Amino acid sequence: MSIIRDVTLEALNYIHNDDILIFIGARQTGKTTILRQIQKSLEKESTAVYFINLEDPDYLSLLNENPKNLLKLFSFDLNKKSYVFIDEIQYLTNPSNFLKYFYDEYKGKIKLCVSGSSAFYIDKKFNDSLVGRKKLFYVRTLSFKEFLRFKNENKLIDNDFKNLSITEKEKISFYYHEYMLYGGYPKVVLSDFDQKIDLLMDIAYSYVKKDIYEAHIKSNEVFYKLCKILASQIGGLVNTSELANTLGISKTAIDNYIYILQKSFHISLVRPFYMNVRKELTKMPKCYFMDTGLRNFFVSSFESFKTRKDKGQLLENACFRQLVDSNNEDNIKFWRTIQGNEVDFIVNEKIAYEVKVDENQFRKSKYSVFMQMYKSIPIAIVTLDKKVEMVEGCQVFDVWEI
Repeated sequence: MSIIRDVTLEALNYIHNDDILIFIGARQTGKTTILRQIQKSLEKESTAVYFINLEDPDYLSLLNENPKNLLKLFSFDLNKKSYVFIDEIQYLTNPSNFLKYFYDEYKGKIKLCVSGSSAFYIDKKFNDSLVGRKKLFYVRTLSFKEFLRFKNENKLIDNDFKNLSITEKEKISFYYHEYMLYGGYPKVVLSDFDQKIDLLMDIAYSYVKKDIYEAHIKSNEVFYKLCKILASQIGGLVNTSELANTLGISKTAIDNYIYILQKSFHISLVRPFYMNVRKELTKMPKCYFMDTGLRNFFVSSFESFKTRKDKGQLLENACFRQLVDSNNEDNIKFWRTIQGNEVDFIVNEKIAYEVKVDENQFRKSKYSVFMQMYKSIPIAIVTLDKKVEMVEGCQVFDVWEI
């Protein structure tokens, strides 16, 4: 029996309305499994449910020929509502027209639930014609809470990490160390330790390669070199001109590669937070990987957190990944001035987080400029295996608590 994902539970709240449900995310994050989970839930209600995968060339050819051919594939009773699940919808020549046609012509009779990889591909094809007709669900690698569910540790998350005993905190810490090293791809999480790196290699060199192929990128080697560079400079500013010089390609090509990595859900760019453009920094973003396991693969390091040299970068990336699970990506910013004053994350303009491997290294005076400019935004400290609750009047959080 597959383990229920949070996005599955969210989607079930929309299953009986008329919206087209669209699940997008990186390859191997479990989109097909989620469609199957929803399908199984509907079948318990004795509902008419059908499933097709457009990686099958026969189905793809038929639906590309004419959207109405879907009606020939199954025996629909148009007096009752039927549900059609379509995996890998992005392979259609014009997926938005296909979905719009069935919504407009068969609303209330045929509901479509579809999945697609490589959101950059979907982005260009799913145009404004679907506005008001669709509900998008982003399928990421497992959140830490889902990771614990996959480890059969439901009791640890029953109270949302509240009122934990010392033993429970130690167990959570043990699991978080694994989560940070190997990430949250479902197959990786469920595999034995001696298989995890091989699976991440397969994701990097097989599934990411499909994104490259579909984006019509000719130089795999340069693309992967860019991935390695971005993975090695977590927390630093992304200067596309410098990257172009380093890799010997145009800035336009670098911009395109980064766009593809974003829209394939492998990285996210965090933009600067500022109120005074003249006093605060440039528009250059920072880059984080959406899965720390994939990031660690690209830097070729799966050493334990305590012994690795890049523990600060890894912890900062892990903090970002935690924030994404409970906040809109666009509402996560960083702050940095030309003079070098910096705060790692500003979330919803309500709270600032500074990441520290050792929370006792935090000095409040270093952030006096920020605190003077933004008196209403408190600063908190994020670490792993915290030793104290407060440092210089600032609250300390374990990374899994935020």
